[in-house]
Amino acid sequence: MKSQITNTNNSGTSGAWNINKNTDVSDSSLENINNPDLKKADSGIKTETTKKSDSPAAIVTGASSGIGKEISKVLCEMGYKVYGLGRTFAEEKTEDKRDNPEKVALEENLKITENENPKITENESPKITENESPNNRIIKISCDLSDTNNTLQIIKKIKKENTVTILVNCAGVGYYGLHEEINYKNIQEMVRTNLELPMILSSELLRDLKKTKGYIINISSITAENSNPHGCAYGATKAGLSSFSKSLFDEQRKYGIKVVNIQPDMTRTNLYRNADFRESDNEAAFLYPEEVAEAVRQVLSCRDGMVVTEITLRPQLHQIKKNKK
Repeated sequence: MKSQITNTNNSGTSGAWNINKNTDVSDSSLENINNPDLKKADSGIKTETTKKSDSPAAIVTGASSGIGKEISKVLCEMGYKVYGLGRTFAEEKTEDKRDNPEKVALEENLKITENENPKITENESPKITENESPNNRIIKISCDLSDTNNTLQIIKKIKKENTVTILVNCAGVGYYGLHEEINYKNIQEMVRTNLELPMILSSELLRDLKKTKGYIINISSITAENSNPHGCAYGATKAGLSSFSKSLFDEQRKYGIKVVNIQPDMTRTNLYRNADFRESDNEAAFLYPEEVAEAVRQVLSCRDGMVVTEITLRPQLHQIKKNKK
């Protein structure tokens, strides 16, 4: 099975699911959404709820911004049907959307918003228009990744309808300062998001990935290798993720599964929004999210039988600056 897939149409259009913590997400609820607006859009729309899509699918957590967003774009360009999970997705106004009001209307019909709190029936399902190839779509799923049961139901829904070949664990959160000043809820959030979630999602998808000889790509951090004063808990979660990646590859390699650990240094994202520092303005002192995403492309472009298990990305200089309060 070749790891790179060629796709000549990479327009990157997007659908959306909004699933909040209060929404009942049972095995059937993602399939059966009672949305009256969908009835108006039935003309020319195909529905497939049982047959798996032939397109290889990738699941990316933390896909709403930063590194996860850029990785989703790269996977889409490579021909994967990308399911991006994140808390919130900003609306992207483009000329394509303005020039295609019917498509905008359809995407609005596919959204399940917190205010709608949809009731589930057995007769309604989100639909994809015939002219939207799954290969060039990023399906955006707004959800609370800390709600484990809800997240697992979403994953089960995705793998029921798709052949999943890639899992990218990119969701991450950081809180910084003297350890005694970090609230215990913030520590729990870091452990759950940075370490527990990747382990649980990997466990859920391993049997499927064995069938496809697929990839688990974990976005760790350079802090996994270093001492991290003022970031002790964050660094510990990333060290745990890197250790998990190495052990999981040794455990699963005989089954054809590739486990890749990517450790970026300081990257220009919103990770440092809770810190009193951020990356320097000097371009030689930080990474761009697109550069981390290109590392993923390189990993997936390797020949069958050769695996890049770890990549560390660092800027030339080590510089930070104070965040203005």
